[in-house]
Amino acid sequence: MLKRFFTVATGAVLGTLLSAGALHLAWSFWPDRQLNRSVDQLRNVLRLVGDNYVEADRAAYERLTKEAVQGLVSSLDPHSAYLDAADYQILESDLDGNFGGIGVQVEMRDGRVVVIAPMAGTPGERAGILRGDEIRAVDRQELGATASMDEVIKQLRGRPGTTVKVGLYRPETKQPIEVIITREVIRQLSVRAAEMITPETGYIHVTDFSAQTVKQFQEAVGQLKAAGMENLVLDLRNNPGGLLQAAVGVSEVFFSRDELIVFTQGRRPGDREEFRAKSRGDALVLPVIVLVNSGSASAAEVVTGALKDTGRAVIVGERTFGKGSVQSLFRLKHGEGLRLTTALYYTPNGTSIHEKGIAPHVEVIMSPEEDNRLRIQRLRQDIRDPEEFARRFGFTPIEDRQLQVALDLIRGGRLLAQREAGN
Repeated sequence: MLKRFFTVATGAVLGTLLSAGALHLAWSFWPDRQLNRSVDQLRNVLRLVGDNYVEADRAAYERLTKEAVQGLVSSLDPHSAYLDAADYQILESDLDGNFGGIGVQVEMRDGRVVVIAPMAGTPGERAGILRGDEIRAVDRQELGATASMDEVIKQLRGRPGTTVKVGLYRPETKQPIEVIITREVIRQLSVRAAEMITPETGYIHVTDFSAQTVKQFQEAVGQLKAAGMENLVLDLRNNPGGLLQAAVGVSEVFFSRDELIVFTQGRRPGDREEFRAKSRGDALVLPVIVLVNSGSASAAEVVTGALKDTGRAVIVGERTFGKGSVQSLFRLKHGEGLRLTTALYYTPNGTSIHEKGIAPHVEVIMSPEEDNRLRIQRLRQDIRDPEEFARRFGFTPIEDRQLQVALDLIRGGRLLAQREAGN
């Protein structure tokens, strides 16, 4: 989950370090002797390599500095990274909601590049990539053991209309798979569906949290309220997260002004930052069911945790992914960027879900086959005839068991309320 920052005070100093050919900096301004010694050691190593390495072009100071900084930051955790100007621009495009590529969200786990979830309606989803798939090769070039997540993403991206061969390993079948995918401009529509699924129950499917999400979600809620919505099913399954501000903005719909939604805590006691509802209108008060699974991560878990902790929703499905860290995005002097883990986030009750996930109130486990079939059904809701659907995709549409449990809970709650009113 990301927080955006733009050129900060230390950014100019760090930017100078990253771009300088000679590393003679005025470090005497820093009182930290350990820092001075470390910088001296780095400068000495750079000078020795630059003066003596057999291939002069590989020992250019600018190249060595970039490699050193990349190694320094990436050694901290899988989510922190130094970004050159091109990579930083790509990340900015991701957060704004438009980019070019195949449309999958990935995570680095124990040195493996693992798919968190394919984005709805993208080439990656249409090619059949599933959550949990491991990406092992791109254009038949095996990924090295030291390949970073950013390097893999960069390889998967390219000019729209070009193709890329993606080598996968699927743990469920223990089989390698290769898919050929045509790249497209990925225009993320965060709210993929907003409809009345019963005369009283609205359904909203949020696929990620970008700069466009809050507006789309507010519009969807307004449409469903106008259609007579009395209950809401909020589907966050396979939502890999995104911007913290977007998660807070979506949560605000359900909270009164100044109520705590989430807080983050950095390394120092004074680093606590609280995010409270700023909405001026009335909070949306109605029965809410949130659907989640192991592909629900980061910002999706912020919304889930806020609604669960405050008793505003019943959570149905599977334990969520468990990405409870916050990455701050710093823009450096010459267009480079630094994505750095700076805090953990906590639900209103003070619970950290990092590497734990959020347990649902009602657990409904879906098999990988069910998950894949429902993914196709959600993607092709335009095909209503079951026979035509079966001819095209090789299976008859199946019941969404998690959604059905949500509807059963809504019916049960309505019946209970009617009984209590009768008494």
